[in-house]
Amino acid sequence: MYRRKEIFNSLITLSIKEIRRFMRIWVQTLVPPAVTMSLYFVIFGSLIGPRIGSMDGLDYIQFMIPGLIMMSVITNSYANVTSSFYGVKFQRSIEELLVSPMPNWAILLGFIIGGVSRGILIGFIVYVVSLFFYPAFEVVNPGLTLLVLFLTAILFSLMGFINAVFADSFDDISIIPTFILTPLIYLGGVFYSINILPEFWRNVSMVNPMLYVVNTFREGMLGVSDVSIPFALGMIFSFIVVFTVVCLYLLNKGIGIRQ
Repeated sequence: MYRRKEIFNSLITLSIKEIRRFMRIWVQTLVPPAVTMSLYFVIFGSLIGPRIGSMDGLDYIQFMIPGLIMMSVITNSYANVTSSFYGVKFQRSIEELLVSPMPNWAILLGFIIGGVSRGILIGFIVYVVSLFFYPAFEVVNPGLTLLVLFLTAILFSLMGFINAVFADSFDDISIIPTFILTPLIYLGGVFYSINILPEFWRNVSMVNPMLYVVNTFREGMLGVSDVSIPFALGMIFSFIVVFTVVCLYLLNKGIGIRQ
């Protein structure tokens, strides 16, 4: 009983530390996504959107909102865990966690809670910003929307953790987001429906995992999707399980941590 209470208190302490970390520098963590998404809404929604017309029977700016929210959630949950865990590696304070009574799953969970908290908070901020540009926006399926939001933040927090484990320098934590994550997000249906693509490129898009995340979230918010929702949810759950196992394996083996 005492052991459980000790682990619980340690987990709460680590989680609060991770949340305070990005809240303390809110000007750097919370404001930039709001400003960046506002520019997207102004340029693509208000200026270019009317020229494009409708997309899947929806106003273009309305179609674009779920994609921009999901893009913000993915990048911020990923970046929060990557920078935070690599920071404790760089400062050598990771050793204090490893020798503490906390089990590895609690250490992992503490960092994931921080990433999920930032990702979901940014998602709500972007949603509020979108209401200034499209006040008539209504969420069709709040349950599915919140589920996908939560699962996506978990998934990319886990991916960020793996990136941080293998990173040997600050440059290493930006390579994957810049050259892999961002292109996949932009080509994952954030700004367009794959139904407008030629058949060959539509089939190519189907192998992009971001497509399933974005479209499942769009189904929850707008009720339209280019993919099978049960299949997409199954893929997200499967990736979460796989990446969780990988993260725990890396922690247990001390790969990239114990020098």
